[in-house]
Amino acid sequence: MSAVIKQALFSPDEYLAMERQAECKSEYHEGQIFAMTGASRGHNLIVWNIGSELGRQLKSHPCEAYISDMRVKPATASNYFYPDVSVVCDQPAFEDTYTDTLLNPTVLMEVLSPSTEAYDRGAKFSHYRKIPSLKEYWLVAQDKPLIERFVRQSSDWVLTVFEGIEAVAASEAIGCSLALREVYDKVTFPAEPDLAEP
Repeated sequence: MSAVIKQALFSPDEYLAMERQAECKSEYHEGQIFAMTGASRGHNLIVWNIGSELGRQLKSHPCEAYISDMRVKPATASNYFYPDVSVVCDQPAFEDTYTDTLLNPTVLMEVLSPSTEAYDRGAKFSHYRKIPSLKEYWLVAQDKPLIERFVRQSSDWVLTVFEGIEAVAASEAIGCSLALREVYDKVTFPAEPDLAEP
């Protein structure tokens, strides 16, 4: 979902100045700027469904949920990301007075796609783990009803898998539960190959 748009190295301040004027979102990784490309129908439906469910459940709750457009920055890294879903439960802390770069998310969620899955599981998760406030990281499949929830426990991250349309993924960190039937509402999965003998 991203492609390098500039080869020159930019400072974080230069990136933010350009990003706040840009018509399209870009992420920033150690001096390089990566344009965010469009997402598939399934990806958009899943993000919308999660945001809608969290919005409903957090209505009378101190936590706040944001989808896609809230930039997140690990405090100890010179990187800026746009998670698909961010939830913050403490008083939101922002990098500056623009209040568009969140520093203290409680939960981050990424919807996987073929072009970003390895990055979301690897380098991006490595950066996210540097955020002291982060308690959970969720990876949501697009091609089948499957959510992987990583929960911080001291210095380790413990994985729980929720699979199947009847499963319910729970978050202790924010006191919410997401029924996979709701997460994948209107999502069409790829057809399974027919392995039967001709």
